[in-house]
Amino acid sequence: MKFILHITRFIVGVLFIFSGLIKANDPLGLSYKMQEFFEVWGIDWLNAFALFLSISIITFEIIAGVALLIGWQFKSFSWMLFGLIVFFTFLTGYAVVSGKVRECGCFGDCIKLTAEQSFLKDLILLILIGFLLYNRSKVSSLLTPKWSIALLVATTIMTIWIQIYVLKHLPLFDCLPFKVGVTIQDKMKIPADAIPDSTVITFEYQKDGKLLEFDADHFPADFNDSTYLFVKRYDKLIREGNAKPAIKDFVIITENGTDTTELVLNSTGKIYILFTKSMDEDELDAELIQTIAEIQKMANTQKNSFMVVSSDADNLKSVLLKKGLILPVSKGDLVSIKTAARSNPTLFLLEQGKILAKWGREDLPYSLR
Repeated sequence: MKFILHITRFIVGVLFIFSGLIKANDPLGLSYKMQEFFEVWGIDWLNAFALFLSISIITFEIIAGVALLIGWQFKSFSWMLFGLIVFFTFLTGYAVVSGKVRECGCFGDCIKLTAEQSFLKDLILLILIGFLLYNRSKVSSLLTPKWSIALLVATTIMTIWIQIYVLKHLPLFDCLPFKVGVTIQDKMKIPADAIPDSTVITFEYQKDGKLLEFDADHFPADFNDSTYLFVKRYDKLIREGNAKPAIKDFVIITENGTDTTELVLNSTGKIYILFTKSMDEDELDAELIQTIAEIQKMANTQKNSFMVVSSDADNLKSVLLKKGLILPVSKGDLVSIKTAARSNPTLFLLEQGKILAKWGREDLPYSLR
């Protein structure tokens, strides 16, 4: 029994550390996934706290994983992990039943799991953590309290530092569709080997006050009976495919409403594009304004184009004007920009739609070299 207990403890601990480190690579991604749930539940006032909650959950996952491996405060962490996995199981179960959230972000964008796969994973973890909780009194710490606390403090500092770093720069491992080397217009197409959704034509009729549903191959034997009242016909999803482009809704609309997406992506010259969701006056500090002005000057010197694309174009242009920077600001889709720009802002260098390079906010000065 002790061998099984220690193996289970090792598996659960390593899995939580692995899961936390993958998400620590892109805490913004988890915060966006949390906002999906908030909006579905009508509690989008929590969106402002999504990033803080994301960093906290990721940090706790890694700390808890380390604590399990060394056996420190095993009883307390067993209870906390059990509560956490019950919550995760509820989330993934809700995603499966409701169909409103297709991916749960359990392993970030690097290892994508469907809602069903995430739910199954959480059910297995629920059983394993339940087993650890039941046997919580049989595990003792491998290290002294002093060394255990030191290790967990170091783990906390490292985890938070990684997340702050990638928020200022960009994810260390780019698993997003907009990574360097990708040609955007290619990712906007449905892959040639994609599997389409499997659907069946379904009919809904009413009979004797009851709603009946059946497909074209399973009409009731007494269907000719005039008591059947037609309600509707629809395509029922039997199996979800993957016939979806990796990049959706990527658009660039100029200030006068012209769609220049194709023109930008097919341009033979190099184009610098600064993507940002939105930025207020506090975020646009003097140093950033100067850097943006220098990037524009560099692009002009190289005879390359430079443009700013924001989901909040009108407001951003107004803020730039207040800061003394006159720039045309095009409008882009918010979801697409959130995917492309994990740092706010993010600078891209494109040539015929191919991403040659990109820089996060703290790396913008390096784009001038």
